[in-house]
Parts: sequence; C-alpha cells; structure tokens
Amino acid sequence: MTPDAQKLLDLISQKSKLAAMVAPSFPIMYTSSELISTLKLIGFSYVVEVAVGAKRTNEAVLKALQSDPAARFITSPCPSFVRFVRTKYPQFEKYLALSVDSPMIATARIVNETYPGYKPVFIGPCNVKKLESSQDYPELSILVLTYKELEEVFEALHVHKSDDTTSVFDISENSTRIYPYDGGLTDTSGVRDILRDEEIRIVSGWKECESALQEFESNQEIRLVDILFCEGGCINGPGVVSTLTLEERKKKIQEYSTLGKLQSYL
Repeated sequence: MTPDAQKLLDLISQKSKLAAMVAPSFPIMYTSSELISTLKLIGFSYVVEVAVGAKRTNEAVLKALQSDPAARFITSPCPSFVRFVRTKYPQFEKYLALSVDSPMIATARIVNETYPGYKPVFIGPCNVKKLESSQDYPELSILVLTYKELEEVFEALHVHKSDDTTSVFDISENSTRIYPYDGGLTDTSGVRDILRDEEIRIVSGWKECESALQEFESNQEIRLVDILFCEGGCINGPGVVSTLTLEERKKKIQEYSTLGKLQSYL
C-alpha cells in the first residue's frame, strides 16, 4: 500500500468531503459509469472530468499566443517535462508556459470554486503529478493517486466495482477528451486556426525531448512546442494498468470522446 493510497483510505474512513478529479486517460481502464459509480460508492461526493480543466488550459494558451504575435511557447501541462527542463536545460525555462495552469491545477481551482470545503483528489496516469501538487501548488492541497493506487484502494476496501449506467460526471467536458495523447492540446485548443503547421511541433517521448529543444532554439519560426514526456503521451503513463498497445489505448480515448459528442446531441 503506497502512502497516498493509505491517505485516501484514511480520508474515506474519516468520512471526509471528497471530490475526485479524473484524468482523461481513464477510458483505457474503465467505463465512465463504472468509475463514477464506484468512486461514489466508496465515499466521493463529486466526480469531475479533468477535461474541464484542460479547456481552461487551452483558452489560456490560445490567449497567450494571440496577445503577442512574436511569442514562442513550450507547453507545460506535463510535470515530467517541466522538471526535465529545470534540471537539464534551464535556459529554456523562460519559454515554458508556466503562467498557464495545467489541466489538473485548473480543475482543482474549479472544484474549489464549485465545491468549497471538498478535498480535491486527482486520479490519473502520472506519478510526477504528485510533485506538481506538493512542490508547485501546495496551497491547493491536491491528493494525487495513480490508477494503480486507486486499484489498491479498491482492493483494500474489498470493493466490487459498481456499474450504474445512469452515473455521469458532476462536471464534464467532451471537447478536450483526446488531451492525453500526443497532440491533444494542439488539436483541441484552436491553435491550428492561428498558427501555420510549420510553426507547431508535436513531440512525445523523453528520447525526443532534447532534439525538440535544439530545434526550437535553432528554428525561430517555431512558436509552439506541444510536448509530453511519455511516449505517445499520458496514455502511456506509468500509473496506467493495461496490456493494450499504444494504438489500442488511443482508440479507447477516441471512442469515448466520440461517444461524448454523440451524447451531447441527444
């Protein structure tokens, strides 16, 4: 049992007021109704899609690019890449869009605004989100668990996953549900409407990060680097429990995103 999984168990046993913030990579492992109903079964009052915060992230990135035609940015929703830059290439830190909240942070602010007094609990694929929470935004008091840790909690509580098909997110957003794979920010934010293809670079995988930074430095035409540290994006994060290939994981995300759009028309 990891310390953060134990923290959640303690909060549940204390009947604390809890709001779950679920990363958009969740369809790799769960259906939405299964995850929402099971989280509510164990004690969460609210379950929110982090795709909601991703929409705010997109709006801020788009505004920053529009406000200064000469501005050049490297996106920073990925805490692993941010720490990579800070430790190995600090000269590029000035280009990180650090004034733009990551989807997790933006969602935590939404939770605090909407459900004051509730503890935000982020559930997702990334271990480094723990450092983003504790080091960069301690004032938001976000408890971060990976999907692996959530499974530990379910096991400790002897939970049989519920699947109430009427269960829906308390706050949802379908326009940014493809965020967790490479290019998700670029393809959902509208930046393609204001930037030419040659001004954008989409990168994933730590092996590609160094060459991406070198190209950004040498090619002043590049205005936006949309970069994620895990190969293929957050769908390949270490906190995901899955035997699916990257393409199969991506397809799961696309199917859920399409389903959400269809439901919004019904």
